[in-house]
Amino acid sequence: MKEPSAQVRWERRTQRPLLALAVLFAVAYAVPIVVSPASRSLTDACTAVEWVVWAAFAVDYLVRLFLADDRRRFIRTHWLDLGAVLLPLLQPLRLLRLVSTLLLVQRRARMASQIRLTTYVAGAVVGLLMFGSLAVLSVERESADGNIRTLGDAVWWSFTTMTTVGYGDHAPTTGLGRVIAVGLMLSGIALLGVVTANIAAWFIARFEKDDLEERRQTEAIRLLTDEVRALRTEVAALRERSPGP
Repeated sequence: MKEPSAQVRWERRTQRPLLALAVLFAVAYAVPIVVSPASRSLTDACTAVEWVVWAAFAVDYLVRLFLADDRRRFIRTHWLDLGAVLLPLLQPLRLLRLVSTLLLVQRRARMASQIRLTTYVAGAVVGLLMFGSLAVLSVERESADGNIRTLGDAVWWSFTTMTTVGYGDHAPTTGLGRVIAVGLMLSGIALLGVVTANIAAWFIARFEKDDLEERRQTEAIRLLTDEVRALRTEVAALRERSPGP
């Protein structure tokens, strides 16, 4: 059995710690938004935690790049990881750190063979709903024309947006809020497509299994019928060759 490479061993060892750090990031991102108004010390502490988590993912990418057998191929095949690591450096917005962390968690989670599609989709739905609500609340709460003022309003808006229902009772009024809305709409449509495709694939596999079993039974009956006919023919031939009384 081939021994796993150093890169694979590193990814296996760091997967759970990085996921734990991602959960810590979620808490640090949510606290200043939910606890409003948050003190300056609390906000600074949460911001520091966010940057530490981002730095951990950045270090993880650099270590994996160093351990890769073919570094050029690693960069080509992990370009989304690199983009997620560089994204917060383009502009120091908390939302960019949120997006980059979600991307990196998603990329690392997909490497785990034990995570099934259903678990991934459910986690993606919960994550998008939670972070979409927090993100839109953080940018819309202080808007003069905004009507998303509480966490309940934000969660309701995120749910109706992800499911593409769009009642219209709550809607973002800022440019960044509308960008978040577009992201939630596209994500909701994509996740709905994944769920639909997964259900359809399950039914197709079930029907194919039943059809295969039916074909096997039909073939067995046909073979049995052929054997009976052959036996009848043989018995008739024996009767014809046997002398009469």
